[in-house]
Amino acid sequence: MTRRSLLRWAVALPAFVALGFRGLTARVAAAATGCSSLDVYRALGVRPFINARGTWTYLSGSLQLPEARQAADAAGKHFVDMFELQEAAGRKLSELSGAESGMVTSGAAAAIAAGTAACVAGADPKAVWQLPDTTGLKGEVVLLGGRVVWDSSIRLTGARLKVVDDVESLASALGAETAMVYTTWTDERLERALPITKGRGVPMMVDDAAGIPPFDSMRRFAELGVDLFCFSGGKGLRGPQCAGVLLGRKDLIDAARKHCSPWEGAICRAMKVGKEEIVAVLTAIETWKDLNLDELNKKWHSRVATIARMVETVPGVTTEIVVPEAGNRYPTLEVLWDVEAFGFTVADCDRELRAGEPRIEVLTETNPSMVPGADADTAPDVTALKGGQEDRIRIVSMTIEDGEELVLGNRLREILGAARKKR
Repeated sequence: MTRRSLLRWAVALPAFVALGFRGLTARVAAAATGCSSLDVYRALGVRPFINARGTWTYLSGSLQLPEARQAADAAGKHFVDMFELQEAAGRKLSELSGAESGMVTSGAAAAIAAGTAACVAGADPKAVWQLPDTTGLKGEVVLLGGRVVWDSSIRLTGARLKVVDDVESLASALGAETAMVYTTWTDERLERALPITKGRGVPMMVDDAAGIPPFDSMRRFAELGVDLFCFSGGKGLRGPQCAGVLLGRKDLIDAARKHCSPWEGAICRAMKVGKEEIVAVLTAIETWKDLNLDELNKKWHSRVATIARMVETVPGVTTEIVVPEAGNRYPTLEVLWDVEAFGFTVADCDRELRAGEPRIEVLTETNPSMVPGADADTAPDVTALKGGQEDRIRIVSMTIEDGEELVLGNRLREILGAARKKR
């Protein structure tokens, strides 16, 4: 071994010692209880996994905060009037976010649909029943920044799409038929666009599904005067996976409720959210209000730093910890090796991680949940690497549970080490 290799092993040694101790304690715990929470899935032939890919819907989002799970359990023990509960949730969301009102939906996509319906048809019962027929209604939605794979939530209301790529073209795109402007922009472009939509009296909806944490995102949009904005409940917020929130102007939120369950005949009736999800997502938001994000980031960073030390014991493997500007904005470990020299691709590594025990999911440029018919030019894969950057294994810290970083780091070290030796 070279001097550099010895130093890397010395740095990684505490992690390997901890891995051995973790295995011992896990065996003792299993012997003591005789069962595991994993059994509910194993009985169905479904394999749970270590999630290092992030809060993807097809991988069941995130794990709920303990406070949210407890709240959902308590909510499930009583009957309530759902109209009254959503009104109360609106008042609570207003208090938490600074927005005029809010509502809990069955997800961020459902929030987009409900908000669009409100902007197109308002609260008039005849118009609510008329959708998705937009005859006589403002039936056009401007997509600021281009199409996205979630714009089907807009189209299902019957709305027609008009794509605008930049702020400079926005004013000329707004007309008598424009019901709403939709964007995923959260940066200074949003702040430049808002005066234009405000001046024309057109509501702006901002989709920031993965925008929490930080908790301040909720208050920022309210302070900017965004008409409607939404978040997912089952991503970084760590509420129920089948929940989201729509916030903004009270008149638009009141109208959006009329397009949703429990109203029979409403376009979003199928997007039902239960009392358990409503109470749990409110609890998750209240919990995040008091959490220390700096401390959480330190813990998340420590997890991927441990994995980095373990995998770098394989000669030829390098790592870098980054924080993406969009999507899963958590400390993320990028793992690189010379694919040609190793004779081992990112896809090979991804496949072996998934096939082993326990199953491990990591982030690559693939998106298994993308509808195959989606046009890559208008609905790009949100995980695609930009600027010709080569594909790589990326490990998202937030969805890794305590101790799992040891298992993940060791498995990845074994797989890459074996591939290098074989070559």
